[in-house]
Amino acid sequence: MNQLALTATVTEIKPLRYTPAGVPALEMQLEHESEVEQAGMPRRISLTVQAVALGDVALMLTDTPLGASLEIEGFIAPTRKGSSKLVVHIQQANRKYAGGGSAVV
Repeated sequence: MNQLALTATVTEIKPLRYTPAGVPALEMQLEHESEVEQAGMPRRISLTVQAVALGDVALMLTDTPLGASLEIEGFIAPTRKGSSKLVVHIQQANRKYAGGGSAVV
């Protein structure tokens, strides 16, 4: 099973583009920090990942400001066939706003 759920901050967002098939695509960079338990010990996690949203999700995320917090669900795949680099494919996103509000996209 290939499922990912992550809360992250948007640190880079590229302009909306369209695939050769005409599907909207939005690429972004996300940063995540948390603490998890591993083997009974706390472990601090800090990572940066590349992410892409396609279709309606891409269109709804185009106005996401830098620094926005997203709760995303999706999967991980190679950037292209045969590549060892990975990218997170966002299938659902919940944008968190300052002050506690949120919007599902």
